[in-house]
Amino acid sequence: MKLNLSGILSFALLAGACGNPAPTAVVSYADTAFTQDYSVKYVADEGQQAEFRRVYVNRDGKVQVLAADGLKHPSNGHFLYPGHVTEDRSYRFMSAKQLVDMALCRGELVYLDSRVIFSNAWSGRLYIEHQLASPTAFAANDSLEFLVTDGEQVHFLADHAVKWKGQVPGGKVLQLIGHPTDHSQFFLVTPESLYRFSAATNQLEKIHDGSGFTSADVDARNNQLIVGTSDGYFRYSLKDGQVTGALQNKLPWPHIGLVKVIGEKYWFGTDRGAFAVRQDGKIDYYAGKRWLPDDQVTDIASGAGQSVLLLTKGGLANIHFKQMTLLDKAMYYEQQVRERHIRNGFNATLTGMKAGDLSTGYMGDSDNDGLWTSLYLAAQAFRYATTGEQQALDNCMESLDAMARLYDINPVPGFPARSFERRGKGDTRTVLSDPERWQLADHPDWYWKATTSSDEVIGHVFAFGVIAELVDHNDTREKAIRLIDTLMGHIVKNDYYLVDYDGQPTTWGRWNPEYVNGFPTNVGDRKLNSSNIIAMLQTAYHFTGKSIYKEKAFDLMDNHGYLENLLRPMAEIGEAPEDADDWSRMLSGAWNHSDDEMYFAGYWGLYRYAFNDTLKAKYKEAIRDHWEAERPEKEGAWNIFTAITGTADFDRDEAIWYLQEYPLDLIQWTVQNSHRRDIVLLPPNFRTQTTEEVLPPDELKISRHNSNRFILDGGDDGVAENSAGDIWLFPYWMGRYLGVIDAPANP
Repeated sequence: MKLNLSGILSFALLAGACGNPAPTAVVSYADTAFTQDYSVKYVADEGQQAEFRRVYVNRDGKVQVLAADGLKHPSNGHFLYPGHVTEDRSYRFMSAKQLVDMALCRGELVYLDSRVIFSNAWSGRLYIEHQLASPTAFAANDSLEFLVTDGEQVHFLADHAVKWKGQVPGGKVLQLIGHPTDHSQFFLVTPESLYRFSAATNQLEKIHDGSGFTSADVDARNNQLIVGTSDGYFRYSLKDGQVTGALQNKLPWPHIGLVKVIGEKYWFGTDRGAFAVRQDGKIDYYAGKRWLPDDQVTDIASGAGQSVLLLTKGGLANIHFKQMTLLDKAMYYEQQVRERHIRNGFNATLTGMKAGDLSTGYMGDSDNDGLWTSLYLAAQAFRYATTGEQQALDNCMESLDAMARLYDINPVPGFPARSFERRGKGDTRTVLSDPERWQLADHPDWYWKATTSSDEVIGHVFAFGVIAELVDHNDTREKAIRLIDTLMGHIVKNDYYLVDYDGQPTTWGRWNPEYVNGFPTNVGDRKLNSSNIIAMLQTAYHFTGKSIYKEKAFDLMDNHGYLENLLRPMAEIGEAPEDADDWSRMLSGAWNHSDDEMYFAGYWGLYRYAFNDTLKAKYKEAIRDHWEAERPEKEGAWNIFTAITGTADFDRDEAIWYLQEYPLDLIQWTVQNSHRRDIVLLPPNFRTQTTEEVLPPDELKISRHNSNRFILDGGDDGVAENSAGDIWLFPYWMGRYLGVIDAPANP
């Protein structure tokens, strides 16, 4: 099904704020409309080798592309469902023309061919012989005046005739530009010089010398030329007749091929994508197949409405800029999840895709089906507690049932499987992820996955606790509490180990003091496992009232140092000493971002269900300390999680930035940023932070909350689409419940 954004966003207006008031005293964000960008792509027809040269949209919204073999137009493209650039046959006899260039004049398309300048507008009356044997380019203004060149000679045409002929010294004219508001001026670009032609006096004058010039455009608002070069761009003041400011080359890619001023932004095309420079100097980078058919940009033009057209060697991208609220975005993502990402109640990835084609994918199994579903489940619980929507409750019940089946599909009491999947023909375990971990279920139609890890367990307890606390539906709430008791009963009974079907602890399901305190104090697993098990025991006691959970927690804290472990400052966490065992050294080679997800999932139960206020104050200190270490990543979920402590300082604006900047397109496209000149690289470090400032989410590969947001290159060539259920809906709905984010004022 093709996604209709306007329809989805209309549906978004039906969701309002109701239900529980914000439970925490924090500074909230008023959800007002922001600009959301997304790309509708059109690829060249299969086998088409024609060079795409120019793109414009006329006053009626018709987009036309000039290629080496004639006129093209985009056809049948939708967001996430690319269309094609195909032959434009609307004027059937245009195919006889030998078109060289195309321009926009008074909102109409005007063409340059080997003999004349002409148009199909104005009853076809525009038809002027330019008197050049081999024209290469022309420029137009709204006075129906034209400047045309063959690279050396230049002719000025007005009143349907050639009014002036001249020559550029040295030739090599790359581009002609008409001034958008002062029709008396045209500009010419050569590799070494800038020229101005006056239509009023028929005079050609050189205005600036240099080298490496490639393209330019007029910034009429500031009366400047924006000049692209092989090493950045500069501004040339038309009023003062001199360069203003320094050469700007701290850019995503400084080898600029073309320049276009659109609104208040400067747009630049390169062979590594396009980028826009805002008035405040910030840069938006559009590269990779999330945004473009390919990265070799050949033209840029203003599109219909709030959009920009980026023409590339392999097709066309229409970058749309739509006003949305966070709630609008949430409702779009809600539909994305329900349409393509619910597998037997699990929150799943659509995988097996061919080059980003959603129709070719299937919902795959994952080593962490329980964890990713826990985050989606928590999101729906937060949504229900905030809005009271029946759909959210239905989603909760469906995914909670999938989580419950993880416990009863395997033969070990209290042990949660990683996942389950239906059997196919033959031994289909061979095509599942980690085939050696799958076991036959008693049911003849199913497998279940063993070796469950600690990140699954903390995710389960977190989600079940959120449901037990917030979902005002008795059957659902009681089911969540039973699952907490079932899981924690197994762990306590087995001496703080998660014991698999073979009677052995799983590799990662270990919270026993002998294991935990066997690590040196600066190895993260010692702090992490202590923090998680205390959070889980507190959650179990809070909802079941069984004293054994409280007794076990205090025993671990008082007699085995778990309180000291979990309060240890993050600044002390690092590489194990050289004399440590191999396991400790392997686990501490670098910062583990998956551990961050486990810590924060545990913080819900650690802080909210603390046994007493003294402990709660200590836990708050530990959470704040961890958050301080995480601040450079601007991770929306961790910032919002920190708000559970009631602090007003949790980088709310950075969390909103994360939510606003996350792309609507969650396909795992390959992205590259390590070549960029506008980033400051850091030397190798324990936290694996590569740059001083983290890049916006829509310029990075799609990643979950357990990933390092400082990874510059990555992705997977469009083989999968991630679910927004854990990546985006989880922090958004948690923020709504905590009062970090308000509902729109006028939904």
